[in-house]
Amino acid sequence: MIGSTQAMSKIETMSDSTKFFSFPNPVNDVATRITAGGIATVALSALVLRQPWVVALLAYGFVARVLAGPRLSPLALIVTRVIVPRLGLPVRPVAGPPKRFAQSIGAVVTLAGSVCYFGFGLAPATYGLLGLLAVFAVLESALGLCVGCKVFALGMRLGLVPAELCLECENIWSRASLNS
Repeated sequence: MIGSTQAMSKIETMSDSTKFFSFPNPVNDVATRITAGGIATVALSALVLRQPWVVALLAYGFVARVLAGPRLSPLALIVTRVIVPRLGLPVRPVAGPPKRFAQSIGAVVTLAGSVCYFGFGLAPATYGLLGLLAVFAVLESALGLCVGCKVFALGMRLGLVPAELCLECENIWSRASLNS
């Protein structure tokens, strides 16, 4: 019995220490859309002002949000702690795993842009990736259309994403297919 108590204590300690590096579930869709607006603004500014190095700042933000939600991302912290509370907008909870997947896509795109620019001096490729990112961010911010979330849903439907990853999503999509 003592062994199992020690094991439970160790598991609890592990979960406490890894809690910081987790993604919230659910997330506030209002905050994600405002964050996407900030990303779109920064990406479009980098394109207009011809500043491809900005892709590295965006990459940091995406990697930070994937690893720890808003905890390490300056943009997400400003949105969740200052902008959303001051606007007094209602919270609209949505499933976290699809949003984390979308942030992962942003991380891949911006990391690829950083490698293109800093590793190979390919500013045109970086601008193309920034343009793609800006389109996705505008769709999320202005229309609430999360392309990464749609890819996540498709992955679940095709069995590429395990249902256990987002039971909430599985229930929603199962009901939608039953009503069709």
